[in-house]
Amino acid sequence: MSDRVRQTVEVLKLRAQEMRRDVHALYLVGQDPRVPWYVKVLAVAVAAYALSPVDLIPDFIPVLGYLDDAIIIPAGVCLVIRLIPANLMAEFRKRADETIAYPVSRIVILAIVCLWAACIALGIVSGYGYFTDGNEIASNRKV
Repeated sequence: MSDRVRQTVEVLKLRAQEMRRDVHALYLVGQDPRVPWYVKVLAVAVAAYALSPVDLIPDFIPVLGYLDDAIIIPAGVCLVIRLIPANLMAEFRKRADETIAYPVSRIVILAIVCLWAACIALGIVSGYGYFTDGNEIASNRKV
């Protein structure tokens, strides 16, 4: 590899580490009482989207799938960072640097599991209602 390519790769690695730290810092923003509620909501939404395996545009769609991650997440992070005073953001970044592991919130995990369970249950109930007349299974119907 040429020196220019190596430099570019190193810069991209550094930016990715900074983005990971900033996403974690936004998670911390959502828990701090000194931050206004609307900034907390936006910070938690951006952090949740960044950490969620579900994307607005799935990654298997060529080009657009990865552009989604390359544009939406950094734009959201930049927006929230602009809404937070610099001294507070520096504190959140420092706390995020000190924390090595991703944030684990049992409440958020429980909420996500409940949301998926509700979606699955709704799908089952809807499918059952679609294929039956309410009392019988579709295969037992008299024609």
